[in-house]
Amino acid sequence: MTQVEIFFDLVFVFTLTQLTRVLEADLTPHGAGRVLLLFGVLWWLYDGYVWLTNHVPPHGTVQKLLLFAGMAGSLIAAVGVPGAFGDTSLVFAVGLLVATVVHLVMFMRSEVRAAIYRLAPFSLGGVSLVIAAAFTDPPWNYLLWAAAFVVQAVLSQVFPTNSWAGGVRQVNISAPHFVERHGLLLILALGESVVAIGMGVEVTHLTPGVVGMVVLALALPVALWWSYFTGLRTAEHTLAGTDPVRRTRLAERAYLYAHIPILLGIIVAAAAVHGVIGHPGGPAGRPAALTLACGVALFLLGLAGFRHTLRIRPPRSALVAAAVVLATVPVGSLVSAVLELGLVIVVVTVMVVFDQVGQGSFRSGNR
Repeated sequence: MTQVEIFFDLVFVFTLTQLTRVLEADLTPHGAGRVLLLFGVLWWLYDGYVWLTNHVPPHGTVQKLLLFAGMAGSLIAAVGVPGAFGDTSLVFAVGLLVATVVHLVMFMRSEVRAAIYRLAPFSLGGVSLVIAAAFTDPPWNYLLWAAAFVVQAVLSQVFPTNSWAGGVRQVNISAPHFVERHGLLLILALGESVVAIGMGVEVTHLTPGVVGMVVLALALPVALWWSYFTGLRTAEHTLAGTDPVRRTRLAERAYLYAHIPILLGIIVAAAAVHGVIGHPGGPAGRPAALTLACGVALFLLGLAGFRHTLRIRPPRSALVAAAVVLATVPVGSLVSAVLELGLVIVVVTVMVVFDQVGQGSFRSGNR
């Protein structure tokens, strides 16, 4: 993995921070729906750059300059995230268009140019719908956003022969690079949740209890990190040990799709943890308690799909843990937000320990 790729991924941190703030400001189904639409459209762009640099490493000067141009477009889109359905909708759309065009141009400079012609209509079609939404009032703008997501994520699977889903299978996947790059994306996402913890601390009232709360809150991203990176060598070996065509299909299912709930879960959980840090006393209320549990459960469901696809280990423990986490909602809404957070951390930690004991060694699969 090149340094310029790491630099590019820093925009991803800012984007996740923006999405977390959007959700934190509106812990309702409406707020969750907006974050889902935003993330759904942005994820295809960001992960598209992962597939691009995996196939065409940005070693040359022109490649680096183009990647910086895509980085600029992505940053503009991230700046427009808070008002993407209102005042800054056009800013967001322009940034998305720039980043998308750069992505296509870079891919067309590779040997899979013919396959990218099948990608372009879906990419540009989705962006066109987002641009149209910038000139449309609610609720029609939301429908256009939903249509953009359908064009990118659904239609491509319905018609794989004539879409990017078929073309992308001609892209060469380097298993070590692909696994490492997505691992970096996940670390950046978890790092954003750590930022949310720090931002939620009232520094003028630092007491031993507040410090303890910060440590407890940090334990959640640590537990999520542990659950993901345990067994990652198996994922790399599975990808590397399959033929090129099947490898791209596995990569598509495990990283393009299974990582949607994984990363969304981190965003949702981070918004909830920020609220717990800011209001540590007493119950959190049903919206905040549900947000925390749903965020961690989403992560675990995505993890189960990821494990199942790459045969890391049976996904049963992650599914059970997700169900138990959802059962903690009454604790947070009626008793104590801190107690709910503690229970969620215990559930994830027990799952990780159980998985490692099941492998026969606490070191098995660790990176």
